[in-house]
Amino acid sequence: MSITLYELDGCPYCEKVADRLDELDVEYESVWTDAMHSDRNEVKRVSGQRGVPVLVDEDRGVTMSESANILEYVERTLA
Repeated sequence: MSITLYELDGCPYCEKVADRLDELDVEYESVWTDAMHSDRNEVKRVSGQRGVPVLVDEDRGVTMSESANILEYVERTLA
């Protein structure tokens, strides 16, 4: 499975997503982003925006943001 989670250290929304992925034993790669929105070029490149968290599921061709949406996707698809 090829899951990537773009996250920011200390971001509670990112932590919720990472915690749920860990609880479900979903393997994923963390990409730690810069605290400055203007420096989050990789996040913008993959998602079209600079906010985090962003989850990329390469196997299913899915890229999404907003922790609530990501958690719903994780429960529906990866659990």
